[in-house]
Amino acid sequence: MKAKSIFLITGLTALLFIVCNSCREDSDTTKPVILLIEPADDEVLQIGNENGVHFEVEFSDNEMLASYKVNIHPNFDGHTHETRADSETVDFEYDKSWSLSGKNAAIHHHEIRIPENATPGAYHLMVYCTDAAGNESYIAIHVELSHEEGEEHDHDHEDE
Repeated sequence: MKAKSIFLITGLTALLFIVCNSCREDSDTTKPVILLIEPADDEVLQIGNENGVHFEVEFSDNEMLASYKVNIHPNFDGHTHETRADSETVDFEYDKSWSLSGKNAAIHHHEIRIPENATPGAYHLMVYCTDAAGNESYIAIHVELSHEEGEEHDHDHEDE
């Protein structure tokens, strides 16, 4: 009788574990949606601009947003075979995360600053968004870092 009880308890525990795992797998599997408004793909970002990069994005999720991250890194490899004559510069890298809450978020800031000694050239700008269930989406665009001024942007700064 004791062996049957142990076998029954073990079987029920295993069944409960399988059912719980399948319930979790059926929960939120929808990735968040990212709409990057600024900067645009192939946009020129000005090195040393004290106003920072105009960054504007909208996030949405079917359940709950958790965080977003912006990553900027050089895209020199594999695309050109130029040598950089200016050894006084450094490859610019940026990686920062922020928390989010709710199902929708509209973000607008100028926190990304490109220092005067940043190496001009091609870079990737990536935006990641993670929801509360751990689902992640990302988008990647190409940007150019330059000492020349990019296009002027007509945008509203009321909510800063």
